Amino acid sequence: MTVSFEKVRNSVENTFHTLDCTGAALILFHNNEMQVEQYWGRQSNKENARSIQADTKFHLASCRKSYIAFAVAFAIFHGYIQSIDDEISLYLAPEQQKEVFKGITIRHLVTHSHGLAYINGEDIRTFAPGTNWAYRGRNIELIAAIIQFATKRNIADIVNEEVFKPLNLTETNWYSELDETFAEVIREQNGKFWSVSSNIDGSQMNMYASAREFAQWGLLHLNAGKYNGKQLIQPEILKLATTIHSPSFPTPNLPENGFMWYVKGSERKRSEIGALVPKGAFQILGYTTVTLLVIPSEKIVAVRAFNSFGSPEGYDYLEDVRSFGDSIMVEVTFSPES
Repeated sequence: MTVSFEKVRNSVENTFHTLDCTGAALILFHNNEMQVEQYWGRQSNKENARSIQADTKFHLASCRKSYIAFAVAFAIFHGYIQSIDDEISLYLAPEQQKEVFKGITIRHLVTHSHGLAYINGEDIRTFAPGTNWAYRGRNIELIAAIIQFATKRNIADIVNEEVFKPLNLTETNWYSELDETFAEVIREQNGKFWSVSSNIDGSQMNMYASAREFAQWGLLHLNAGKYNGKQLIQPEILKLATTIHSPSFPTPNLPENGFMWYVKGSERKRSEIGALVPKGAFQILGYTTVTLLVIPSEKIVAVRAFNSFGSPEGYDYLEDVRSFGDSIMVEVTFSPES
């Protein structure tokens, strides 16, 4: 008897009805077999909007950082970056050097422990590197510059050549133009945030993917770089990206990160991974509430996707995303096959 994953379906549907969005998707693989493929709603709130379907592309928001993580791990594996404990100044052009960057390492950038904030056009330090955790975008801008300087290639070039082409992914990328297959991010006011950018070098927030291809990205991690029986990516690269690299924080409540990925180690109050999800799992979450969760011990890959701009009033995104992972574990743990 197979697992129905009905609780997972209900979890995603409840989130769909809670968020300010018009569409949702759920893809779930168990033991490398697709168990759930379900779509809700439409791609926008316009009249006669296209229904959410297999090729619908969702805005990944911060989920794009899982691909940026790959580019960093690729650069380290191939020796372009010698160590994650190297100071970032070693990999920045002279005109990009700043005194405030002193003491900040690659490790600090990829684990959100760098302490930088970019305010009024200036970099300031809000805490000493490695002593605290803060989720800010400045690290991605610096990582993009470091990758370019170290490898002479941009993030998108690396990911396209090393991942998208070998896997034949055609519904995932940084896009400068949108067509009828893209879900519109629903927000109260139209603004410049997340508008289409002509810059597709991998440093911008204009990345989209279909839920099914985002799940393929998760499967690649689950299977240590193998796809259809072929080793397409060195397993060491993916392991490097999804192993905990966070420094030893003074408080045990701060999240544990690999290269941007949240990784389940010990229980952390500010982690986005559910309490029932076992150690070794890793997850990435975007502002649009798109989520990819990989649970290696259970051979689970799960993607939920929405086209929401952030969280409505009263919505606890941490509680919601934790319940997504926990609903999966309840089904797997208490299924007749377990």
